[in-house]
Amino acid sequence: MKLIKKIFKWFIELFYKEYNLAVSFNNTWGDSDDRQYRVRKFYKISDKHIKFLDHERNVVEIRGATGLNVRIEEIH
Repeated sequence: MKLIKKIFKWFIELFYKEYNLAVSFNNTWGDSDDRQYRVRKFYKISDKHIKFLDHERNVVEIRGATGLNVRIEEIH
């Protein structure tokens, strides 16, 4: 049974990638305005606007008038 789960997980990971997204609305990382997300799919990434699907399958849009500081890390 464990072997079947491992094979299934490996197969899904071939087509499915997940990302960690860190967003800061100013130039300082680690302060109170920072947000962390787990992302399944990005729809739009630009300087002032990000639209994505999170791990709970909710569409999230983030906008910043002066721009956003973003860190994206691939998990799989």
